[in-house]
This record gives sequence, structure tokens and C-alpha cells, in this order.
Amino acid sequence: MMKKERIEIDYTAYASAEELHEADRELFGKAVEAVNGSYAPYSHFHVGAAVLLADGHVVCGANQENAASPSGLCAERTALFYAHANYPGIPVRAIAIAARKEGSQAFSPAYPCGACRQVLAESQKRAGADIRIIVGDRDRILVFGSVDALLPFIFDSASMD
Repeated sequence: MMKKERIEIDYTAYASAEELHEADRELFGKAVEAVNGSYAPYSHFHVGAAVLLADGHVVCGANQENAASPSGLCAERTALFYAHANYPGIPVRAIAIAARKEGSQAFSPAYPCGACRQVLAESQKRAGADIRIIVGDRDRILVFGSVDALLPFIFDSASMD
């Protein structure tokens, strides 16, 4: 028998970065700084990400585009892959993402793309604990308690059993 179901997403909305807890505010600030490392001559959309590891290290990344699309890489995956390669075994606890359009000083919310959500899901599984996701601009910040909020039907190794 067919049954219509519904998924709800829980997140916390803040009116500004100043309302965030100090650690989240600092992490979001690092993501804003990471935007400066972006190479986006094709999309003109510059993204920075900052990953907080369980030991307190923060790893940053920025999107890197390439004329031979899709050879580039998003900011989130740049930061996550660097973190896993250079700090193996140290779980990811949070990621903050910031973005701005070229020529603008204003920041825009940038939610992780599907590929980045999948990599976040794998990182969360590796961590054995939820990864918080912080997205927004200087006027509104959303904090998701786990990757599950952005990717409710996660594909992971259990899917292949």
C-alpha cells in the first residue's frame, strides 16, 4: 500500500555571525578568509571552507576550477581531503562554508553540492560522530547538526551490504 511520508530538517538560524558560539564564529571567519584562495575564473563564484578537527586543528580550502571541467574541486572537498590526508585518524567535527560572487564584497550562502555532501557523509561515518555544517553570510547563518540534515538518504558502505 502506498504511503506518503515527509522528512523534516532541523537547523538553527542565527541573524548574524556575531550570534554564533565563539568557536563557530571563528571557524566561519576562517571560511571567509579561505575564499581569498579560490581560483574561479569560469564560474566567478568564490568559495572557502574551514574544517574543524577533533584535536582543534582547522584546515582550510577553496574551490579550484579548471578549463577542463569537471577537473576542478569544490572548497569543501579540498579542505576535507587535505584534512584526511594530513591528519589521518583525527575526526572532523565541523565545517564552515562561505562564498561571494566575483566583484562583490557581500557574501552569499553556499550549500554543499551533492558530491560534497557525499564526501561529508563518508567523513561523518569515519568520525563516528555527527559533523556540524555552518553555512551563511554575515547577515544570516544556518547551523545543521549533522550531514543527515542535508543528505537524509545517505549512501554508505551499509548500502552495499
